[in-house]
Amino acid sequence: MIIGGGESPHVFAMAMRTRFRGIRVREGILVRGPAGWAEFSPFWDYKPVDCVPWLRAAREAAYDVWPTPVRDTVPVNCVVPAVGPEEAKRVVAESDGCRTAKVKVAERGQTEADDLARVAAVRDALGPDGHVRVDANGAWDVETAVRMIGLLDKEAGGLEYVEQPCATVEELAQVRRKVDVPIAADESIRRAEDPYRVARLEAADIAVLKVQPLGGVWPALRIAEQIGLPVVVSSALETSVGLAAGVALAAALPELPYACGLGTITMLDADVVTHSLVPRNGVLPVVRPEPDPELLASVAADEATTARWVERLAQVEQAV
Repeated sequence: MIIGGGESPHVFAMAMRTRFRGIRVREGILVRGPAGWAEFSPFWDYKPVDCVPWLRAAREAAYDVWPTPVRDTVPVNCVVPAVGPEEAKRVVAESDGCRTAKVKVAERGQTEADDLARVAAVRDALGPDGHVRVDANGAWDVETAVRMIGLLDKEAGGLEYVEQPCATVEELAQVRRKVDVPIAADESIRRAEDPYRVARLEAADIAVLKVQPLGGVWPALRIAEQIGLPVVVSSALETSVGLAAGVALAAALPELPYACGLGTITMLDADVVTHSLVPRNGVLPVVRPEPDPELLASVAADEATTARWVERLAQVEQAV
């Protein structure tokens, strides 16, 4: 096993509380290495070559020492999936002190009216002093983005920023020139051959960085240092083992002007550690929890899923 020094991988499968990214079950591999536990959990729409950074991140977690933290806690946002207004309010109310909410918009099966109602409900739940940001996951064209950003900004009483309104860097740059709301780039960084292009084309005001897709804490930290934009660290919907890497990155940044998107464990029905990285008073502690054997066993995938992940890991290792 290349990830973790000879130990067999633990393939997990755990239900999602709400459908997210088109999935209802989160799967992946956990393995223990000399430096600690590591997670490898690319989504199934990634080809083997696209999963190589995820494997490098797992190797880093298993073998390397992460950067020295400069803070003890990391502020986080709550995540509001594509749900109705009442459910959106419940998510905010149960977020234990999170004063920032990231609201999913432009998802398949949802109307523009649904998105507007969801954002209005989140603003109502947060009150006037909270921060509302939205994430379109690149779903809009430029014209739709400009129109919807204006409408959503009004419903939100002011948006903190809009994450990845369009798919391409060129489109982001066009939208940014036409709206007053800050633009954040996510996919245009983590899935790009050149993550710095968004900065060169002045296509974004904020960089969203995710550890697994960028190859690890250290590579993500180098991007943060060189991209010349404020950084928001977000998760790839991991267990607390994977989230710990994101927390390590956020804790190592010299400046952290925005709440991070690391409060996502609440979207899963289970976890593998006793003390999950769940927000308390709007922050996460800078810790690296280890799986509990009983909890790890309780989310073990069935034989077919395990075989599929072991085969996938081998394919990714060949692609390195």
